[in-house]
Amino acid sequence: MSDKTSLEVESYRLDSPRSWAVAIAALVIITIAFGAPYVSVVALTQIAADMGGARSVPALAYALSSVAAGIGGLLFAKWADRKGMVWPLAIGNLMLGIGSAISGFGTDWTLYMGHTVLGLLGIGAVFSPLVTYVSKWFNRRRGLALSLVASGPQIAGAVWPLIFEASINRIGWSATFIYFGAFSLVFIPPFILLLRYQPPADTPEAQAYDRTTVSLPVSYNFTFAVMCLAIVFCCVAMAMPMGHLVAFCGDRGYSVSHGANMLALLLACAFVSRLLWGQLSDSIGGLETVLLSALCQAITLSLFLFTYDLAMLYLVSAMFGLGFGGVVPAYVLAIREIYPSNEAGWRTATLLLFSFLGMALGGWLPGYIFDLTLSYQAAWGLGVAFNTVTILMIGGIIGLRRASMTVERRELKI
Repeated sequence: MSDKTSLEVESYRLDSPRSWAVAIAALVIITIAFGAPYVSVVALTQIAADMGGARSVPALAYALSSVAAGIGGLLFAKWADRKGMVWPLAIGNLMLGIGSAISGFGTDWTLYMGHTVLGLLGIGAVFSPLVTYVSKWFNRRRGLALSLVASGPQIAGAVWPLIFEASINRIGWSATFIYFGAFSLVFIPPFILLLRYQPPADTPEAQAYDRTTVSLPVSYNFTFAVMCLAIVFCCVAMAMPMGHLVAFCGDRGYSVSHGANMLALLLACAFVSRLLWGQLSDSIGGLETVLLSALCQAITLSLFLFTYDLAMLYLVSAMFGLGFGGVVPAYVLAIREIYPSNEAGWRTATLLLFSFLGMALGGWLPGYIFDLTLSYQAAWGLGVAFNTVTILMIGGIIGLRRASMTVERRELKI
């Protein structure tokens, strides 16, 4: 019997109670980290009015935070793989506070600069490294755990817009940024301490559980490139309602409060559905879950083209949230199914970089299209087209894989 303490032995177990404690701590940190950009979403029309009237200004700031978060995730994931999570999270928390404060200075350039800091050194240090880190604590329930942790941005979108809407009405969007930064500096550090342990998938005891389970008929790197491109198109469509639903609701003649409530409902539904999609993905696999969720996302996004009634807007928002919830965690699960643990860090971070690029384009593009057309109709239609490309690409990978498996079975019979 080893002289390790029971606590040390527990740290080597996959799917253990400690694994779930790690996942919940990561979820809390991600939920807080993704809060600040939602100030720009809720206050989009006010910020635009304060800066000359162009909605593309706050939309571009939101997009910058997404692009920077993807780049930062790639950089911090490598550091976290070598040194652990504590220092990347500590730096990320500090930068969340600083980036929020800079965003609150009240000019277009400080808004751009603050959101870049928020993304590159704040969210970038938190999201991608934590998703990879948590994936290494699970085997049988990896899909559900990834869905839980990846729900952080949706929980942030369900909770923070309601808080920010009240805060903006009371103290303004600039002060709201500053107060949020102070909040993150105080509340994140206790949860960082729970993430100081080595993940069991990085230990020799757990290597037997880490294996490639999905065979592919084409190059693994080619498949990875297709997945990265597909997630861009998918996330463009996903980000459009999340970044512009409040403003879109106002254009339909309804209040900002209704818009914030719709956004909260959309993202609350995304959180609930993400857990359901996660359970499904543990049964049918990551790529298959991506395909089904992307199909649901395309159908529900198209409904925004034809919806004007307030009650129906709430319903379509809820349906959209239920539809897209499975996309991103299923992509990450597919990475963990196809590639070995020692490649998980950089491949997951790279995939999420492309995800953030798609989110950035989807956050900025509707604002640009609105400034040209004074309508969101063309933006929603373009989003459906992007989503259709994702369905075709992922469906193609799955079709090739199944055709290859059929050939292999016939050869075995022969």
